[in-house]
Amino acid sequence: MIYGLWALITAALFTGAAIYITLAEHPARLQLPIEPLLAQWKPSYARGFALQASLAIVGAVLAAVAWWQIRNPLWLVGGAVLLSNWPYTLLVIMPVNQRLNAIATGQASETTTRLDLVRWGQLHAVRSALGLIATGILAAAAIQALAVAGVP
Repeated sequence: MIYGLWALITAALFTGAAIYITLAEHPARLQLPIEPLLAQWKPSYARGFALQASLAIVGAVLAAVAWWQIRNPLWLVGGAVLLSNWPYTLLVIMPVNQRLNAIATGQASETTTRLDLVRWGQLHAVRSALGLIATGILAAAAIQALAVAGVP
């Protein structure tokens, strides 16, 4: 059961980071002129990717271990939804990331770059939604496990 609770905590951390980026950091960043906006986005994205990618993998592994111990398929489903952020990021968001990362300092086109950054924010919101869904599923699995264990 402890692995399941750690999976839930990890998914909640992933979700909190994703929601913070979606609702606070990225909208604030979009208020900047294009050069500082892009200059801030690049290192922020790199650090955020490392953090969220790690949390998605760790959470999915912990959920799989919880499933192995408890055999409730909700653990596997929640872990799979959390891990689905990887293929989503690589297949859907990565082309936008590559375009933005390829823009050299001083070469950003106001319209194109801003449109890519707005699009990036919309795509990132899906990561927040996937995190919320995974956290909800893992919370349901944890509640069921506690109920089976007789915890009120």
